[in-house]
Amino acid sequence: MVLELTAEQQAIVNGSRGAGAAMAIRIVAATARLMGAPSLIPIASAHIDGALYHGDSGTLFAEKLVEGGAKVAVRATLNVGSLDLTGCSRNRLEPRERGMARRMMDAYRTLGCEPTWTCAPYQAGHRPALGSDVAWGESNAVVFCNSVLGARTNRYGDFLDIACAIAGYAPYYGFHRPENRRATIVFDVSDLDAGFLASEVAWPILGSLFGREVGDSVGVVTGIHHHPGDDGLKAFGAASASAGSVGLFHVAGVTPEALDLATALHHQAPETTIKVTSDMIRDSRHRLSTAADAASIHAVAIGSPHLSNAEFDRLEALIAGRPLTVPLYACTGRHALATLESSGQRRTLEKSGVIVVVDTCVVVTPILPEIDNAVLMTNSGKFAHYAPGNTGYGVIYGSMAECVESAVAGRPVFGAAA
Repeated sequence: MVLELTAEQQAIVNGSRGAGAAMAIRIVAATARLMGAPSLIPIASAHIDGALYHGDSGTLFAEKLVEGGAKVAVRATLNVGSLDLTGCSRNRLEPRERGMARRMMDAYRTLGCEPTWTCAPYQAGHRPALGSDVAWGESNAVVFCNSVLGARTNRYGDFLDIACAIAGYAPYYGFHRPENRRATIVFDVSDLDAGFLASEVAWPILGSLFGREVGDSVGVVTGIHHHPGDDGLKAFGAASASAGSVGLFHVAGVTPEALDLATALHHQAPETTIKVTSDMIRDSRHRLSTAADAASIHAVAIGSPHLSNAEFDRLEALIAGRPLTVPLYACTGRHALATLESSGQRRTLEKSGVIVVVDTCVVVTPILPEIDNAVLMTNSGKFAHYAPGNTGYGVIYGSMAECVESAVAGRPVFGAAA
């Protein structure tokens, strides 16, 4: 299929908006050709995952765009970087790497991106309209944007995300096309215990199972009789995108493109129906822990995706002013930090031993101390998936209440009341 550019798009290629924008739209157009897209479509916004330092090439690429006079053409929020610029927490990056990471973050701000530094921009006021086309990066942000907000984006990785934001266009393929948003797999949880489905712990477990079963297909969850709320859907989507390659899910009667099961299926028969059993749930929970037999823990980490203010309220209530035996790292964005500071919650939590991590998280930059045979406890399906490989820590999965009780005791504690 031949890619057709409009006169305006061709003018940008030819330099009408400068060398940086010309480079950006050439990248977008080349991607469109590779994906077989017939055209480029205008986007309403972008969320940029490319500002996390993985090596000098990323920094130099961003600075090349700056040198070319590039500026984002649409609203563009920034995902986490490698540094906590607020000073709430410290990492162990070497001085040279720290300097390159800072240069990278500075370059993206110069390009006109908003310094939100959060993997949950939807909690920070960036919530594109139902049916709007956007170009978002970061797996949990993409799946939340598609599924919960009903906006349309593919999984735009480094550095296609910033190229789309500068060009103002994205390739017309994948989830931008309505026919590709149809659910083909039914994920039926109606036989599961209602108490489990109503609990916080359910959503990362279900999401991890969903991701493994569905892969990169579109599935619809049926059998849910209450709205899990943004935090529950956030946890489900993050775990499903980590365990599989989920970019869009539906929940019948909950998410905007699934008013009912038939609507999610576009009134067609599903290709597959997965009847979820309690045995499947037990296996999914077991898979989230790599150090289930550990007698002690060295840290607790929560906030992947970043904690909301409602989750901080719950954390404060669970700790109830008690001192923690091991540090509890609570990762969040500046949108939540502002409330924590104005309410005095940050001071209260830090007095107990909580380390608030802002602008980044403990899985993408070296914040956790180096300890042999270290064990981390978390309530995040995403942390549980990535932490062993990224940090070297073994992982134990539990609810937020279990994480808090374990941080107080310095050992795994299960069965803690929510």
